[in-house]
This record gives sequence, structure tokens and C-alpha cells, in this order.
Amino acid sequence: MVEINILVSALAGAGSFFSPCILPILPAFISYLSGTTMNEVQSSDIGNNSKGNTLTIRKSTRLNILLNTVYFVLGFSLIFAVLGVILNSVLSTIGIGFQSTLQSIGGIVIVTFGTYLILSTKLRALNFEKKMTKIPRFKTSYITSFVFGAAFAAGWTPCVGPILGSTFTLAATAPGAAYNSLLAYAMGLGIPFLITGAFFSQATGIIRRMVKYLKYFNPAMGALLIILGILVFTNQLSLLGNFPLANELINFERGI
Repeated sequence: MVEINILVSALAGAGSFFSPCILPILPAFISYLSGTTMNEVQSSDIGNNSKGNTLTIRKSTRLNILLNTVYFVLGFSLIFAVLGVILNSVLSTIGIGFQSTLQSIGGIVIVTFGTYLILSTKLRALNFEKKMTKIPRFKTSYITSFVFGAAFAAGWTPCVGPILGSTFTLAATAPGAAYNSLLAYAMGLGIPFLITGAFFSQATGIIRRMVKYLKYFNPAMGALLIILGILVFTNQLSLLGNFPLANELINFERGI
């Protein structure tokens, strides 16, 4: 059961990365962290290739983008790790006598989050978010990227909040594995960030092509969360381990 929770949390992290409130703005956000703008990146050095789908960026700029992305990922990973320790410390002793109650409550909460995601595509009132309209320009640094990453962990927009909330809820149903679950979420979210930073030119073109399919994200992820919530509520989450891919991933984690 613990391995399934960790696997689901890692997949939730990857799902958060591909959400419609993160993926479309990712190239501009990463370039901002590295101390430039998308227009400056495009005009930096050679510019666009013949097809106009991939940016060509000089080596020093690519390295700067990657290092800032690394510090950004470390920032939100630290926050999730700390929250995992807190959940483990607070709930590990309490949860022993109330495991079934925690699972029932957790299942209902996750189903609610899934329903929210589905309804948010129909009800505009659910699609509110707070934005910083005036982001100050400053001399960027790796520490700044780290701080942005830490703030990013607490500044989720509505389409990611239900996924993160479901991950916290799942971690609470198995307090002993809360730290590993939230760390797995951070890795699931962070690895695509690092890949994007390492291959920024190629990733920018791919993201542009993916944007048109993001309208299906909320309904699909909402349906998955509802299924997950039902499995947690009925204490049948272990059924996910019967899928071949899940078995392979769990065995890989165990070093088998």
C-alpha cells in the first residue's frame, strides 16, 4: 500500500506539471527566472531555426536556464519535504487508531477535488485565481530562483490545487509514508521541470504544440481523482498494483 501511495503521488506531480495553468506559461516563466525574457531569448544569438518551432540558444544561456531551474525545483522540493515531515510527525501516532476513518474521509475529500476539477470546466465561478500583475524586475540569482520555488509550492492556481490537495490527503491516509509521498510528488513535478530547463529549445516547441490539447486536462484528471477517491474510500487502492506498469515501477523502486 505504501508503494502505491508513493507511485500515485509521483504521477500526481507529473500531472500537475502538465496542467493548463502551468504548462503554457512555463517557457516564459523559466526564461524570467534566468534573468531574461522570451523575446531576448529568441533574439539571443542565432534566433529561430528554419521551421520556427525551436529556439537556438547559446551555451552559456542554456546553462544559466538549467541552473536556475535546478534551484527553483530545490525550492519547492524543500517545502514539500518539510510538509511531509510535519504530516509524519503529527499524524503517525494519531493515525494508528483512526486509519479506517482517515481513509474514509480522505476518499471523500479526493472525490470532492475530482468533482471540482470537472465542474471548473463548466462553471467560471470556480476558475478564480490571484495573479501578480506587476512582477518586479531585479538582478536574478540562484537564491532568487530557490525562493521563487519555495513560494511556488504555496501559490497554486485552482487547476493544480485539487491535485496537490489530493496528494496531501493521500499522504494523510498513510502518515508513515507522508514524507516519501510528498517527496515523490516533488520529484514527479520537478523532473519534467529539469528536463524542460535542460532542453529548453526543444521543450518550447513541444509545449506550443501541446497547448491546444490542454482543454481535456481538467475533465480527465478530475475523473482520475474520482476513481482514486473511490479506491481510497473502499480501501482498494492496492488494486492499482495489479497493473503491469505499476508493478514494474514498484519493483524498480524496491531495487528488484
